[in-house]
Amino acid sequence: MFPSTNDNDTGMRTFGLIGNPLGHSLSKDYFTNKFVRENIDSRYALFPLDSVEAFPALIENNKDLTGLNVTIPYKISILPYLDEVDTNAKVIGAVNTINIERKRNTVKLIGHNTDAAGFEACMKPFLSDRRPMKALILGTGGASKAVQYALRRLGVGFTMVSRSGMKTGQLSYAMVTSSIIKTHLIIINSSPVGMYPDVDSKPDLLYQYINPNHILIDLIYNPEETKFLAMGKMAGAQTLNGMTMFERQAEASWKIWNS
Repeated sequence: MFPSTNDNDTGMRTFGLIGNPLGHSLSKDYFTNKFVRENIDSRYALFPLDSVEAFPALIENNKDLTGLNVTIPYKISILPYLDEVDTNAKVIGAVNTINIERKRNTVKLIGHNTDAAGFEACMKPFLSDRRPMKALILGTGGASKAVQYALRRLGVGFTMVSRSGMKTGQLSYAMVTSSIIKTHLIIINSSPVGMYPDVDSKPDLLYQYINPNHILIDLIYNPEETKFLAMGKMAGAQTLNGMTMFERQAEASWKIWNS
């Protein structure tokens, strides 16, 4: 079965989130509250997809769908299912927002990326007087691609860290030495490690070498403080969770859906 709203074809604009799992997401609450607060006649639903192959059926069977957000693990694998991808999303190589244009019997799906702009806005206050700096990016998925794009725009060099570390320019976690941590003062967790409900997990790093000169950023916002951020705070580092980025990308998505 494909995910579906309970009452299709009601005429009410419907927005939603696709991904799997979705239990951690605050998107439905955020947009539902926004619609009530701003007296917007729309609704927001969660559409957990067991596989990205279920996406076409979702579009076909939910005629009121106007826009979608995309989360793990489909920010990259959704690309072949779209009719068009805007320039930024194409360069980034990942999509987190889809605009759905319906005209008569045709449907046009246009992919965008609002993660990069949201992350860039969050990073700027940390960089005002501390350049040059280097960053470690933990994770190599769709969110990581947006972070890479934003850091390039900000002129911040970075090193990728993945579980395997098999690709050129990537390290495995076992390869992240004390020296690497000391010379990369920005550490960004773009992976789902530590996300609800797996709140006791954290990336496998040498946390004893983190110091007050470090900035730890976690794209996760549920829980509010992950184990990764808690370890950084204990070491005196500045920390930031993903809530500000979440809110910025959500509002950017809303602008796209209403442009």
